Amino acid sequence: MVNLPELRLTVFSDYICPFCYVGHHRLMRLRDEYDLKINWCFIEIHPETSAEGEPVASLDYPSEQWNQLMQNLEAVAKEEGIVMAEHTFTTNSKDALLLSEAAKEQGREKFYDLHEKLFAAFFVDSRNIGDRNILCELAADSGIDNETIESAWQEEKYRQRILSNYHAASQHQIQAVPSFIFGERKLTGVVTEDVMRSAARELVESRLD
Repeated sequence: MVNLPELRLTVFSDYICPFCYVGHHRLMRLRDEYDLKINWCFIEIHPETSAEGEPVASLDYPSEQWNQLMQNLEAVAKEEGIVMAEHTFTTNSKDALLLSEAAKEQGREKFYDLHEKLFAAFFVDSRNIGDRNILCELAADSGIDNETIESAWQEEKYRQRILSNYHAASQHQIQAVPSFIFGERKLTGVVTEDVMRSAARELVESRLD
């Protein structure tokens, strides 16, 4: 078995951000070269949105800007081979983020299984991941026990982790997701795989000096 060099980085992300989903796919392909150790810092980008779900028009983007965003999304999704449903509604992501923080304590395998399911549920299957019933279903399908699921929304420590993620974002002057921190290098937005690999090589090589 080949020992891959360890690559530690931080990612700021939210499950209702379509470009975070694309960025996640691109980042995961770096596993062919590196043992990825990712600090997922989840931040809620639209706390004003209801958990019942709302039309994307409620986000109040100018129509020209929104159309351009959707064209860009369609292009990068096609590049990645991701079949995404039309992005017509949004929801509150807080409970999903808290659940994901709790899932980290269940180990890497269960966390990543839920991580993938949350993105796919929202962007592929158009399910409302603001709904706790749906979140419970996804978590159970990932092998996460009921006690952990309930603790995600009851224990203060998970809310504090989200708050800490906001503080970390502020320290790194993060103003948008996805953002990727490779050592001293910050990448934000629709980052190509080649740029990610370049940043990864620089970071690993700098630590060998």
